[in-house]
Amino acid sequence: MATGNNTKRYETPNHPFQGERIAQEGDLLGRYGLKNKEELWRAQSELRNYRREARRLIGDAQGDLEEAEAAGAEFLTRLRRYGVLSEGDDISRVLGLDVTDILERRLQTVAYRKGLASTPQQARQFIVHGHVVVDDARVTRPSKTIEVTEEDTIAFDETSPLADDLHPERAEGQE
Repeated sequence: MATGNNTKRYETPNHPFQGERIAQEGDLLGRYGLKNKEELWRAQSELRNYRREARRLIGDAQGDLEEAEAAGAEFLTRLRRYGVLSEGDDISRVLGLDVTDILERRLQTVAYRKGLASTPQQARQFIVHGHVVVDDARVTRPSKTIEVTEEDTIAFDETSPLADDLHPERAEGQE
């Protein structure tokens, strides 16, 4: 299936009106400062694809984890590069991942955790307004997945008013 610009990159819930699920989604939206549930559903679909690939690799290897890891070396390397898996984790760990593992790797969340903003929503605003750079390149997409190597390069753009430590919107005790 070709993915064009008009292809949805996420699946919506099968049962739209489940109070418990709606409450959990609302909690995640607030905790990670997501704009809408579509962003959450994208992360859930990404996680679903990771799990599907891990199950396929384990199934093809008939349960032999070492053989599955060898066959999916590129897949595991990508997950480690994005910080979804730790260096010591094996392929079976992919099946135990949670959607929060995916949401933690978004630029918005990483910028908030680094202390560039006092709330995830404020981090989102700073990114969208072009105040944040990754590796000296301005990024205006809060959903960008951050690689482990890029984490230390996230900062305010030097031309941004927020680069001034005394700016009133800067979170307390920032670098």
